[in-house]
Amino acid sequence: MRPTEPAILPNVSADAPSRKRSRGRNSTLPGPGRAATALAVAAPLFWLPQAGLAAHAVGRLAEGGGVADILPNAIGFVVLGLLRAGFDALSGRMAFRTARRELSRNRADALDALALRSPVDITRPASGHAASVVAEQAEMITPWLSRYLPVRMKAVIVPLVIVAAVCPFSWMAALALLFTAPVIPLFMALVGMKAQQASERQLVRMADINAFLIDRLRGLATIRTLGAVEQTAKRLRAEAEDLKARTMTVLKIAFLTSATLELFSALGVALTAVYVGFHLLGFIEIGSWGTKLTLAEGLFVLMLAPAFFEPMRELSAVWHDRAAGEAAHRALATLSERGLPLPPAAGEQAAGEPFLLIDGLRYTHPGRDAPILDGFCLRVAEGERLAIMAPSGAGKSTLLSLIAGLAAPQEGRISIFGRDPAAARAAGGIAWIGQSAHVFSGSIAANVSLGRPDVGPQAVAGALEVARLTQVAGAHGKAPLGEGGTGLSGGEIVRLAVARAAASRNATLILADEPTAHLDSQTAGLVTDSLLDLARGRTLIVVTHDAKLAARMDRIVTLAPETDR
Repeated sequence: MRPTEPAILPNVSADAPSRKRSRGRNSTLPGPGRAATALAVAAPLFWLPQAGLAAHAVGRLAEGGGVADILPNAIGFVVLGLLRAGFDALSGRMAFRTARRELSRNRADALDALALRSPVDITRPASGHAASVVAEQAEMITPWLSRYLPVRMKAVIVPLVIVAAVCPFSWMAALALLFTAPVIPLFMALVGMKAQQASERQLVRMADINAFLIDRLRGLATIRTLGAVEQTAKRLRAEAEDLKARTMTVLKIAFLTSATLELFSALGVALTAVYVGFHLLGFIEIGSWGTKLTLAEGLFVLMLAPAFFEPMRELSAVWHDRAAGEAAHRALATLSERGLPLPPAAGEQAAGEPFLLIDGLRYTHPGRDAPILDGFCLRVAEGERLAIMAPSGAGKSTLLSLIAGLAAPQEGRISIFGRDPAAARAAGGIAWIGQSAHVFSGSIAANVSLGRPDVGPQAVAGALEVARLTQVAGAHGKAPLGEGGTGLSGGEIVRLAVARAAASRNATLILADEPTAHLDSQTAGLVTDSLLDLARGRTLIVVTHDAKLAARMDRIVTLAPETDR
């Protein structure tokens, strides 16, 4: 329930949410583009004149013609083959580029939505799940857009054109092709629905494993301390075996799709070949509009029969791309849902109010019925140091999040020096000190400045002095800290968070959430002294269970239903 700990809360402009919402929401995808699809459909149609030229050449040779008679046919065959290859390559390149652009746009939308969701949103997806969807699963959208959609159009148009080309020569051969064609999409659809369901289950399990692995890596020290390494390894092994079984299920269904297509396409080609062969031998008289097919015409029909099933064969090859791509698209679209957003910065409020004014505040956590705060009111003067105390679960951290502008109340209002909390947050006027600050891999100075251009070496030195970290920083020098705080004690990590807040010149309101929790009395005293030095000339609000820390504040507010606020 606690927000992640930044030194200064995110600087989100007032129009950011509306600007983000104006972009795509991953609801629809335009596909590879009309030009790429048209080229993909046109490329296999070059086979019709190629087959005509080849069949005519064989017929001339059978009639006693020489090489000179078929030379124009050979040249035309080669030219048409080059055009076909060029159209096919250009279509693939255009479709791939369009698909990558669309994937990048949808990834950006998902990341924007995640960045705008409030840290106190309990429905916020786990970081491991989000990373798996954005980095791994989203890649499956590219073959879906660049390969499946153009092939689907080819499977609809090309067979009809081939039947139209065969029918003037033999209506019987056209019927043989049409007889087997409808059965293929029917079986592919039946198998494909099963494949899509299996793909969705596989992607969900993959995301669960990623979330599980990241969570266990974060708590590796705790797992080792409690001797739970073997149990964790067994759980991970079981999860991996389950994912392997699901992957094999998806592959089995994909192979079943290909087997169905090959069976009926072979049957269709065989029926056409049997008819043409027996017709040329004179055993079958019907099926050719009253005249017997010539050798060239029969060969032309035979050469088009395999091409009739080729688009369907390609569709079978990319059918799994469709199932995986649609599942990945839905997962990415789920991440793009806004959930509980960070409230946008509103305009200026009335002047002449206290530094902090809370009036009639009501807030209920998403998915819960009872409000955790109801009718809460509070006034804080500028420069005042306030301690908020309450039993666990009474809403202390929630109140701090509302003051910080990380969530919007259902009723009531909050004003910080005449401004909305989100406006104060956007201006960098709020600093946050959490219970467990995240320590990045790098030096102590780099962890204080956090790459902020306005925090130079002098500002860092002053912040370290306020936080009582000058000696610690001198001992470490430029040596990098381990990510997560390896190399620092718990108290030093809290004081590092104090130093980050002290390095910000614009922060006029300091919010501290249980800064002395789980610290010994001596270390808690150092943190308290650092907070009081940090609060000079600023307003400090501390949520705490520490009676000693609360006693050093100017005022104590007890957050309890029966307390008169």
